[in-house]
Amino acid sequence: MNLEKIRNLRPASVEQDFKARDAIVYALGLGYGTDPLDESELPFVYEAGLKTVPSVCSVLCHPGFWLQDPQYEVNWIRLLHAEQDFTILRPIPATGHFHAEHEILGIQDRGRDKGAMLCVQKTLYESSRSDALATVRSSILLRGDGGQGGFGSVGEAPGALPKRDPERVVEISTLPSAALIYRLSGDWNPLHIDPAIARKAGFERPILHGLCTQGIACRALLRTYCGNDPTRLQSLFTRFSAPVYPGETIRFEFHEIDECIRFKAIVKERAVVVLDRCSATLQR
Repeated sequence: MNLEKIRNLRPASVEQDFKARDAIVYALGLGYGTDPLDESELPFVYEAGLKTVPSVCSVLCHPGFWLQDPQYEVNWIRLLHAEQDFTILRPIPATGHFHAEHEILGIQDRGRDKGAMLCVQKTLYESSRSDALATVRSSILLRGDGGQGGFGSVGEAPGALPKRDPERVVEISTLPSAALIYRLSGDWNPLHIDPAIARKAGFERPILHGLCTQGIACRALLRTYCGNDPTRLQSLFTRFSAPVYPGETIRFEFHEIDECIRFKAIVKERAVVVLDRCSATLQR
């Protein structure tokens, strides 16, 4: 990769006109509306009294798949989304004009055989106001770009989960078409739709977007702890430990620790942990 070009990159502000249709498409990508008689989830897919899923902050004003640009010399076919976290500062409106400022926080070199970790931060604003709506941090594992140096900071690793049975468990089935719907929210990485590219990246078929898995975790938290009131979720951190294939069932195991919920997620069909060392803070 071209380390200096990435170090010196000053991403332009990204603007987005967010409509009710966009909020609904995002929620559909997370599986909302699968049961059309579930009135508790209906407000996320129905324009009458429309609510936004808080994790939509991760896709609003997305800068696009800039790592695919040849000038950065990144082996983009081998990159994976490693971690994602966000903090909600104000409830995200269902419609509006937004803009975001993006910043490269750093790259951590893990060695030629282990790749490098790239960390990017986004601050999201409603364009009519100066106070931020949310801050979002993304960590990308560049599996084919280790041993080339680094800069800045990528943050500390999260602690292990408690060694006890979870207080609550919830299962959510994903749609076989989930990745096809979710990509309409702005993540066009062909890894999630093109079988040939998925095979080149080492997967048997296209995988679900990591941010879609995070959004499903957000959905599980809202259902289990918030009565589907999105204003009660304050922050969410997820670590992507393995991919989900569209159509699989995700089992969430929640540990309650004061105001914090720690959890992991397991694909039921393969008994594989796909999210690990995750955490969320809630407004009780």
